[in-house]
Amino acid sequence: MAKDVLVIGAGLGGLATALRLTTHGYRVRILEKHHQAGGRLNQLKAEGFTFDVGPSFFSMSYEFEELFRSAGLALPFELRELDPCYVVYFRKHKQPFRIYKNLDRLQAEFEAFEPDFKAKMERYLARAGQIFHDTEHRIVKRNFNGSIDHLWAMAQVPWKHAPMMFRSMWTELGRHFESEEVKVIFSLVAFFLGATPFDTPAVYSLLNYTELKHDGYWNVSGGMYRIVETLVAELERRGVEFHFNTEVVAVKERSGRVLSVRDRSGRDWGADVFVCNGDAAAFRGQVLGRPGFEEKKLDALHWTLAPFTMYLGVKGRIEGLAHHSYFLGDNFTEYANQIFRTSVAPEKPYYYVNVSSKSNPECAPEGCENLFILCPVPDLRYKPDWSDADRLADTIIADLGERVGYDIAANLLTRTVYTPEHWRDLFNLYKGSGLGLAHDLGQIGGLRPANKDEKNSNLYYVGASTVPGTGLPIVVIGSKLVTERVLNDHSLEYAAV
Repeated sequence: MAKDVLVIGAGLGGLATALRLTTHGYRVRILEKHHQAGGRLNQLKAEGFTFDVGPSFFSMSYEFEELFRSAGLALPFELRELDPCYVVYFRKHKQPFRIYKNLDRLQAEFEAFEPDFKAKMERYLARAGQIFHDTEHRIVKRNFNGSIDHLWAMAQVPWKHAPMMFRSMWTELGRHFESEEVKVIFSLVAFFLGATPFDTPAVYSLLNYTELKHDGYWNVSGGMYRIVETLVAELERRGVEFHFNTEVVAVKERSGRVLSVRDRSGRDWGADVFVCNGDAAAFRGQVLGRPGFEEKKLDALHWTLAPFTMYLGVKGRIEGLAHHSYFLGDNFTEYANQIFRTSVAPEKPYYYVNVSSKSNPECAPEGCENLFILCPVPDLRYKPDWSDADRLADTIIADLGERVGYDIAANLLTRTVYTPEHWRDLFNLYKGSGLGLAHDLGQIGGLRPANKDEKNSNLYYVGASTVPGTGLPIVVIGSKLVTERVLNDHSLEYAAV
């Protein structure tokens, strides 16, 4: 007979884990603080416009195919590969750089800046590909039983990669390329991990391999929220109960087991197994009250950037703006080294722009565009006061309008701004950190907060701050790992169908 699982949080990790567990015969209920599912992979609607709240593209698309295949399903949404992957604007250059997977086309973008670019990039990607495949199953796609197990797994990685752990991604790019433009553009993947390329170990050059050679970048026809909608529809078909506007604030424990959790209204929710899709570190500290995860110790950990996001509905078509674009200045090193730990908003911000209406016209009224803008900023440990949010928003809108040759401010139909405070309050992100714990050497693999609770035998974790880490496909892998934990620990007690 199948037993009951309570999933705390309806983010991608929680939904994917629920899908896997229902496939094995478990009965699942999901509690979600927000009014709808998705977590950071959410949707906002305003004045006829539809916006993806958070992630706007991803790599390793095959992990989504594996997820649904494991549940006996075909992929229920259409994947759309990005070509070019993205476009990068520098303030000092009139023409942007278009980043293609095709290295011949890519070389044409850089031929005036980096001699013999294609050959250099092929050598760089070959090395990055070796790292990816040598760590994929040894480190990423496996569970760990403590730090010793993690260190043993690391020892199985070919030693030729060891220097990449101790030099930065920026240094590694400098070993292959001379052009500042090339080094800046291909270090942008470090920001996907929520850090700068000066702080990110060179092993993460494997992300350049995933974007240019291994799988590329993808989004979803109809918008990224289609992922959530299709998961929710399938889970409801399987009898999963969703309870929205329900925030867990306390846990009742006894003899090494969780008996129930309590929501903010005082209602208790019991189950046989509990899976937390909240932040694995912050939940231990803020809800479980673990001394090892109290605020002082959480603050001492390395967290990822905080998002400052804008959702703009604009009248008219902006012809000079691509689907995915980065807008950079001319002082990358100085900017990157200061932006994450300053107490003031940047005067000349760097930012990312996604215009999903370019490929999904239904996301905006006819003749209009929907703009999602992300500016990485310090988390609330460093900048707790966001009373200057409108000034930063105005600065970005003016800068973008000038650089694409369109008066965005004069054509705004709707404008919504989320500061790090909003991200913290909406999605329980610790101090507004957008991607959870960072991925430096002390916080990777088995050194991240474990996906199995250290005290309670029936409490597990899934999401960005546990193993294997952040990013949509990585969280999907995490759902497989935590499901393996549940099945291994409870397969005798719970007769899975």
